[in-house]
Amino acid sequence: MTYKEMPVEERKALLTQLRGDYAMFQSRGLKLDMSRGKPCTEQLDICMELLDSELITEDVKDSSGFDCRNYGVPFGVPEARALFAELLGVSAENVVVFGNSSLNVMYDLISQFWTHGTGGSAKPWSQQRAVKFLCPVPGYDRHFAILQHFGIDMINVPMTEEGPDIAALTELVADPAVKGMFCVPKYSNPTGITFSDENLRAIAALSPAAQDFRVIWDNAYCVHDLRQQGENLLSILEEAKKTGHEDYFIEVVSTSKISFAGAGISAIAASKNNLAAIQGRIAMQTIGHDKINQLRHVRYFKNADGIRRHMQKHRAILEPKFDAVLHCLERNLAGLGIASWTKPAGGYFISFDVPKNCAKKVCEMCKDAGVVLTPAGATYPKGIDPNDSNLRIAPTFPPNDELETAAELLCLCTKIVALEELR
Repeated sequence: MTYKEMPVEERKALLTQLRGDYAMFQSRGLKLDMSRGKPCTEQLDICMELLDSELITEDVKDSSGFDCRNYGVPFGVPEARALFAELLGVSAENVVVFGNSSLNVMYDLISQFWTHGTGGSAKPWSQQRAVKFLCPVPGYDRHFAILQHFGIDMINVPMTEEGPDIAALTELVADPAVKGMFCVPKYSNPTGITFSDENLRAIAALSPAAQDFRVIWDNAYCVHDLRQQGENLLSILEEAKKTGHEDYFIEVVSTSKISFAGAGISAIAASKNNLAAIQGRIAMQTIGHDKINQLRHVRYFKNADGIRRHMQKHRAILEPKFDAVLHCLERNLAGLGIASWTKPAGGYFISFDVPKNCAKKVCEMCKDAGVVLTPAGATYPKGIDPNDSNLRIAPTFPPNDELETAAELLCLCTKIVALEELR
């Protein structure tokens, strides 16, 4: 029986009981954090061999014979470029390797477009009358924060089970002021959706009015499966070549949730024209990123299959965490008609929807009882969820016993808020 079908007196009695349960949670003095998708300590521990000095001290030269302790090689050591190329299914000549932060790389891309344009004859975006970006929602808050920092208008595009709404994208890119899109194409943040082959090919075939249109293809979870049978994503650069639109896409990836979150390496895969503009900027920014760390990663993982084998260790840690949350949601909320949630096959999040105008209330109730969630609205530009219904659950960081407690509290708060809305 759903809450709406329940007799009024029965709902009142249940609400009284649940408020008593909530008071007991408050009395426990909990201090639990599910606000960000951070790797847990166990995940960081499985990569400690990466710090083994023998990976480097016996030979500090890359495959070309360059001494990686010195200045130079601003576009990445050859074997690191080859490793990312193998992982992404592109040519090594289309890859540039950076430091530890893919977010920094994406910020720099928007900054470059803002001050110097995308290359060729295109004017800098800052010199154009209007600049708009497409934002699949719910989506990644840090993407939105970059755009907001530069004063770029953000347009919500609904996510479907196949990926961004293609009909909406096709209509919106007819506006020459629309300059691009941020997206996470595999195990999307926070929905866990992987763009279908049909959806991805349709994106590759888009014909924007703006020739300086750029999609930042944030492939953050390219090997982050939660299930034995993961999902597959086509190569956007290969599909875009077929449509003649290769310049519209810049793919970004990192090892931040593969090796060490704060000490990995990142990379861009892009067309020859895009790389020319990017490499020109790099030449002004740095004499070279941390080549020792690039070399260390390659010698540790060896190849893309080595990374995939390593990711099975991550899966063994994360799968039980996600299962614990999903089982809790199913046990407490299924059939009540007050919540829905995704069941991702990979990535770092569960997208959780409550009734309209309830997400902020649920979030505040959890906080008042000692569990911090990602703020309600964070999955939408400027933190404004038009329905106030979406919450992002991040199961990765808390210890398993704390995770189950936090999930129980989330379910309890959802029930209370939903019943109060029905009064």
